[in-house]
Amino acid sequence: MATDVSVVRVFTDDNGRFGNPLGIVAADAVDEADRQQFATGLGYSETVFVDRAESGTASATIYTPAVELPFAGHPTVGLSWWLRDQGHPIGVLVVPAAPLTIRYDDEHTWVRARADWTPHFTFHQVNDAAEVAAAVPSAYDSGHHYVWAWTDEAHGALRSRMFAPMMGIAEDEATGAAAVRLTSELGRGLNIVQGAGSRLRTTIDDEGWVELGGRTAADASISV
Repeated sequence: MATDVSVVRVFTDDNGRFGNPLGIVAADAVDEADRQQFATGLGYSETVFVDRAESGTASATIYTPAVELPFAGHPTVGLSWWLRDQGHPIGVLVVPAAPLTIRYDDEHTWVRARADWTPHFTFHQVNDAAEVAAAVPSAYDSGHHYVWAWTDEAHGALRSRMFAPMMGIAEDEATGAAAVRLTSELGRGLNIVQGAGSRLRTTIDDEGWVELGGRTAADASISV
């Protein structure tokens, strides 16, 4: 029996281009024991399995092609946008790491998170965007590596790429968890262009809470 998968692109630019594809599947459509294999077969950098609730709350589990994650940025932003697009906006999204506070504005969906919920990233600050563009994925054969450079430090703007072979992701188009952790380490809000042109925004408050936001666009659904 075919399983329906809704597909969205998370952290698009202002014109709906770029963004990181996300597979969204109803939790009751795939047994928990089969979800990792299902996500591996889809091949998106993350796939989420969602339980909807009628009271402004939903819960989800998150899988890369290789591992389950307690928290990730692009799946939680994208799923929250999709739920609103389906007529079910939420204020809370429960993932294994913690209940997440969700808010919407006219253009962005925002998720409130802590840096310690994210994987450990090795950050490589380089001189400029050209050096970011020249990074070779095959040079990073383990761990989670985030290569970045300021493009306008005064305004918190930077260019980045991320390589995560241990997650089954040679290169990630847009990485919300890395944006959360880097925001925490730098102690300032950021405006990030990652990958081919995806765009992520962050803010941080005095207590270390990071808000991660971006635009999402729907792609055609598939059946597997």
